[in-house]
Amino acid sequence: MAVTLSASGAASAQEHLKSLDPKNFDKTVPAGTDFYQHVTKGWQEAHPLTAEFARYGQFNVLNDSSEQRVKDIVLNLGASNPAPGSVAFKVSTVYNLAMDSARRNAEGAAPILADLAKIEKTPAEGMEDLFLWMHGNYASPFFSAGIQEDLANSSRYAMYIGGGGMSLGDRDYYLKNDARNKEVREAFKKLVDRQMRNAGYSKKDAARIVKNVMKIETALADSAWTREESRNIPAMYNPRTFAQLKEMFPAINWDRFFVETMGIESPENVIVTEIKSVKRANDLMASLTQREIKDYYLWKYVSQAAGTLSDDFADASFEFNKVMSGVQEQRPRWKRALGATEGVLGEAIGQLYVEKYFPQSSKDYMIELVENLRTALGKHIINLAWMSDDTKLNAIKKLNAFTVKIGYPDKWKDYSSMEIDPALSYYENMHNASMWHQKEHLAKWGKPVDRTEWGMTPQTVNAYYNPLANEIVFPAAILQAPFFDPEASDAENYGGIGVVIGHEMTHGFDDQGRNFDAEGNMTDWWTPEDAAKFTELAKGLVAQFDAVEVLPGLNANGQYTLGENIADQGGLRVAMTAFLDSQKKKGVDVKTAKIDGFDPIQVFYLNYANLWAQNIREAEMRSLTQGDVHSLGSNRVNVTLRNIEPFFNAFSIKEGDKMWRPVEERVVIW
Repeated sequence: MAVTLSASGAASAQEHLKSLDPKNFDKTVPAGTDFYQHVTKGWQEAHPLTAEFARYGQFNVLNDSSEQRVKDIVLNLGASNPAPGSVAFKVSTVYNLAMDSARRNAEGAAPILADLAKIEKTPAEGMEDLFLWMHGNYASPFFSAGIQEDLANSSRYAMYIGGGGMSLGDRDYYLKNDARNKEVREAFKKLVDRQMRNAGYSKKDAARIVKNVMKIETALADSAWTREESRNIPAMYNPRTFAQLKEMFPAINWDRFFVETMGIESPENVIVTEIKSVKRANDLMASLTQREIKDYYLWKYVSQAAGTLSDDFADASFEFNKVMSGVQEQRPRWKRALGATEGVLGEAIGQLYVEKYFPQSSKDYMIELVENLRTALGKHIINLAWMSDDTKLNAIKKLNAFTVKIGYPDKWKDYSSMEIDPALSYYENMHNASMWHQKEHLAKWGKPVDRTEWGMTPQTVNAYYNPLANEIVFPAAILQAPFFDPEASDAENYGGIGVVIGHEMTHGFDDQGRNFDAEGNMTDWWTPEDAAKFTELAKGLVAQFDAVEVLPGLNANGQYTLGENIADQGGLRVAMTAFLDSQKKKGVDVKTAKIDGFDPIQVFYLNYANLWAQNIREAEMRSLTQGDVHSLGSNRVNVTLRNIEPFFNAFSIKEGDKMWRPVEERVVIW
C-alpha cells in the first residue's frame, strides 16, 4: 500500500519528526521528573486558554479543524440554492435558523408558551395523560425508558427501565455538602429561577418551581447509584416480566406507557437497571402534589427547549456553565449552530466530509495498523502469567471476533422523511427532528440488531469500543496528526493512533468489557481464579490513581476511571509490541535508528504524551474529576507510564526519579 510504503520508506537515519516539535519540550524538567510537563510545556505556552474554553488540548485542535471543514460544507450547501425538501436544504435551513438570533430573540419564549399552558391547565384527572405526553415528547421525568441491545443476547433488542430525572446527572451534586457541590447547587437554583422567569413566570412562581424541582431531584439523587456502582454492568441486568413490572411500580400505568410514549405494544419482559431508583420514582409519583409534579414538568420542558430559544435562555445556561467549567465566554454562535445541525443531520454532513477529506489511502493504512495491533494483543494474552489457558482461549476468540469500522459507515442514514420547515420556529423544527430520530430508533423494536450502524459521525474527533457488538470504531476525523499522519514516522503513528487502537481493543477486556463474550453477550467466560486475579490487579491500578491529588483536597477517582486507565495502559503496551514487530519486519533496528536524534522508542512515548497536551481551568478539573470516566490528561501520561518498563529504559529513569515506580508496585494487566 502506498501510504504504508511512504511511512516505511522513511524508517532510516534521515527520518525526521512530523507530529512532534522538540521546541515544545521543557529541558528544565527532566523526563524522569515529570514526563507530561517535559513533553507538553511548550505546547501549553503556545496555546493559552481563551475565554471560550474550559480546556484546550490536542483533541480541540483537531476538532477546530473538523469544525471549520464542516462549516465550509454547510455554507457551500446553502450557497448552492438547494431544492426544498432535499437534504442540502434541510442542513442549510437548520443552520440558518440556529444563526438567526434576531428572529429567535423577537420570538422569545413564544414557541413554548402553548405547551407550558397545557401543563398548567391539566386537571387532576388528566395528570396521567400529562405524564405520558411529557415522557413521549419532551423529556424523561422521574425515570428513563428505552430500547437497547439485550445484554444477554445482543442480536435482539430489549426494553430497559432505569433511573434518571436529575438535571445535574450525578447524585453528589445534590447530596454532598462540601464547598464545590454547594456551589453547583446554588448555581443550579439560579439557573432554574432565571429560565422560568425567561419563560414568563413571576419571581414568586419561579421561586416555588425552584423549591419543588430541588425537592424532587434531590429525592431521586438519594436513590441513585454512585458513580462507582454505575460501572457494575451485571448488577444492571434485572429482567422482570411485564406483570412483575406492574406489581413493582404500581403508580405508573404501564399498559398505557409503552403504547402511548413509544408506539409499541407492551413487552413481555423488561430489564430494570436500577430497581431502587425506579422505586423512588414510583413513590414520588404517588405521593407528590399536583403542583409539585407540574412544577417539575415545567422545568423539564423549559430545560430541554432552552438551547433553541432566545439569547436570554442561552445566557442563563452559560452563566451556569461558567460555574461548572470555569469557561469565561460563550462559544461563537456559528459553532453552536453547527453543533445543533450536526446533532440532527450528522451523517448527511459526514458523507460530504468523507468525500472531501478522507482518502482511501488513510483507510488502507489503518486497516493494516489495526491488524498489527490485533496480532500484538494476541501475543500479550497468550503470554499472560496470571491467566489460565481456558480463559486465554476465550479471550483470543473474542479478540479474533472484533469488528473493525474505520472512517465512515458502509451505508448512510436516510433523512428523506425528516421534515424541516423554515416557516416554523427553530424550536419547532428541532423538536420535530428529535421526534424523527426517536421514531427511527423505536422502529427497530422487534427487528434484529443492525450491526452496520455507527454511534459517531465521521467528522467526530474520537473513537470507541462497543461491547454489545464487540466492535472498535475510528471515525475519519481522528485520523489526523498528531494521532495519524501518513508522512510521519512509524514511531509517531504507533505512539499516536496505534495507542488509540490498542486502547479501544483493550476496552474489550477492561472491568466492564470483560463481562461480554465474542458475540457481545454478557457472559461470564472467566474462571473464578482468573476473575479474582484480574480484580486484585485492578485494585492496584485503582490505588495508584486514588493517590493522585488533582487539586488541594481533591483526589482522582481510580475506581470510576478504572476502565479507561486499563485501556490506556493496555493500549501503550500493545502498541509498542506492534511497533517493534513492524520495525523488525521492515528490517529496522530500533536500537540504532534515529529520528532527529531521538530513538524510535523515545519518539513513541513522546508522541503519546503529546496527544494529551492541554491547558485546563481548575473548575473544569473539579468537574471532570467528579463526572468523567477518563482521567485527566496529565495522569493518563504520568501515572500510566510509571508501570511500563520499556518507558523507564528509553529515558534512563531510575530509582530516586519521581517518575520511577519500584517493580513490586507496578501493575501489569494486559
